[in-house]
Formats: sequence, structure tokens, C-alpha cells
Amino acid sequence: MTSPRIAVIGAGKMGSALVEGWLARGAAAESLALIDPQLDLSDQGWRARGVAVSHGPDLVGTHRPDVLLLAVKPQIMGDVLPGLAAFDGPNLTVVSIAAGVRHGTLRKAFPQACCVRTMPNTPAAVGKGVTACFSPNIATSTRAQIDGLLEAVGDVVWVDDEAAMDAVTALSGSGPAYVFHMVEALTAAGVTAGLPEETASVLARRTVVGAGALFDASEESAATLRENVTSPGGTTAAGLEVLRDSGALEALVTRAVAAARQRSVALAGPTDD
Repeated sequence: MTSPRIAVIGAGKMGSALVEGWLARGAAAESLALIDPQLDLSDQGWRARGVAVSHGPDLVGTHRPDVLLLAVKPQIMGDVLPGLAAFDGPNLTVVSIAAGVRHGTLRKAFPQACCVRTMPNTPAAVGKGVTACFSPNIATSTRAQIDGLLEAVGDVVWVDDEAAMDAVTALSGSGPAYVFHMVEALTAAGVTAGLPEETASVLARRTVVGAGALFDASEESAATLRENVTSPGGTTAAGLEVLRDSGALEALVTRAVAAARQRSVALAGPTDD
């Protein structure tokens, strides 16, 4: 891949996962910089690999980026943005991965730059993430550049309406936690059914991992795969009668996504466009 100069603000799990993804795909380490006040600058891990590291935006003079990736928590974005004003310029692309931080907020902080609001999810850490993006009137070439960068950690989709980003956050951004909770629930159900906890945990974990891998490798819909494992009058049909036919699971998931969406809206605060 080509190597635009990228400065990542925030070296947490997602910021670090993206840097790892870019390095794995052949990005030049010297084109990358990590900026985070919590970085242990005595740790030579990143530096030994050629990635520049800093506690603050002092790298702006020596590492003028083409892309500025904002990977900080939405609750502190307002404190972080003023200190990054020196990065602004007509040739800069700003990419935010913070939930609830609106495009208008980014535009106010970087009036000359192209700003892109995105929402990745944690499977990006193993290259299996999905990232949704929004940026009105983005140039085709810039969109292609963003696709290339974010595809390093998974799939990329674009939405035309910024309001959809709150639903994206609630579905795919928060979705991995719902799946992990399902594993917890399956484990607990297995224990209740008489299995040792360790056995139930292994069975639940591997069942979800295996089902996900099968779904990923298949061209069939979720409904078809569900039908394939469901024999009429069998054990799966009996379980699905509780989960599906009553509508309880769908209703519960719908409520969960709605609650997460409302929280995303609340994090953004009043409309500022």
C-alpha cells in the first residue's frame, strides 16, 4: 500500500490496532506517528519498529501528516481538539473514530481540512472489523484513500446521512459486546443444564466462534444457515421456539440497539452543523 504520513492521536486499543494493520500491509513505519500523553516513551516497542512516538502534538513540525486519526474517547475530544489546531490545512484529512462526535464538530476544529466521521469496532484488532464512514461531498480520491487505510483492519461501508451513524454505533460499534454477553448467557445456561462451568465456557465460546466463521465463509443468509441446523421437531427447533417464535429475543435486541443509539445521540450533544 502507499504510505501517506499519518498521525494517530490516542494509542489505545483501536489506534494501536490500526497502526498494526497498516504495518502488516506494508506501510512505511517512518510515515506513522503515535501521539498520546499516556505513552511510555521509555518503551522502545514502537520506536524500535520505526514509528515516531510523542506525548503531545509537538511532532507537527517534523511529521506534518496527510491524515490525522483521532482515536480518543468522545468525552475528552473537546479538550483534545484545540491543541491540534496547528495540524489544520487544505491538504489534511481528519478521520475521527470517536462515537457521537459529529462532523460539524470536526469541521469547526479543522476548517481547512477534509473531515471524515467513522465508527469501527473492536474486531479490528484481529483484522475482522467493520467501519462505517460519513463525510458529505468527499472527493472520490480521498474516499478511496480512506477505504485503503481502514480496510487494513476489516470491511468499510459508507452512509449518506449522518444520523445513521448513531444507529451504526449502536449496531456494529456496540455489537461485539452483545455477542460476548450471549457467550456469557450460553455458558450460564450450560451450567444450569448440568455442565461443569469450564466445559460450558469452552462449548459456548467455540460454538460462537465457529458459527461466526461458518457465516463468514458462506454465501448463505443467516436465515438459511439457521434453517440448515434446525430439524423439524428436533432439539434446535425446541430452543428456537423460545428464542425466536415468541419474539422475545428480537424485541430485546431491538431495545438494546435503541438504548445504545440514544446514548450516541446524547454523547454528541446539541446539533452544531
